[in-house]
Amino acid sequence: MDPNSFPTKGNLILAKNSLALAKQGYELMDKKRNILIRELMELIDKADKIQGEILDTYKTAYKALQKANIEQGINNVMEVAGAVPPEDGIEIKTRSIMGVEIPLIRMEEKKVMPTYSFYGSTEALDTARIAFEKVKRLSVELAEIENSAYRLAYNVKKTQKRANALKNITIPHYDELTRSISNALEEKEREEFTRLKVIKRRMNDSR
Repeated sequence: MDPNSFPTKGNLILAKNSLALAKQGYELMDKKRNILIRELMELIDKADKIQGEILDTYKTAYKALQKANIEQGINNVMEVAGAVPPEDGIEIKTRSIMGVEIPLIRMEEKKVMPTYSFYGSTEALDTARIAFEKVKRLSVELAEIENSAYRLAYNVKKTQKRANALKNITIPHYDELTRSISNALEEKEREEFTRLKVIKRRMNDSR
């Protein structure tokens, strides 16, 4: 038998304190869950919008690239593509939402100069280059949002489990324990009161 369940005033105080902490913990978990869900819903809306924008931009880019291939030749366009420098201006940090670390990705804003001469190139190549640059920026933004959404969703699930455990197991346990100890102490006080009355009556009768 758990010593903390013995009907003593000390155990009653401990049970009441544990019950109060469990209720407070549940309120905090529920608040955290609601905030994380709200943030998650906002990110999902943003992701849907960016995915649509990326799709439209890809269509523009590939249409222009196809036109450039026809006008300048595939080999010439491949040489231009091969001269494009790798992206090295991406910085990854983190920020916290209710204790959940989510990525904060920033791409350095810099003016991208064409790696080819304007003489001998066509407008379609310029359109494709600009569109693919936009796709790159949008893809970085989408990567941040999707990674953040995944982490938030995972923590929503974990927080929900903790809240459910507090609500359905911990709080009922300490609620029942508090009630059980209180009832036992009240019964003990009634027995003690009755015993004292009997002793007092016997003392009075013996006089």
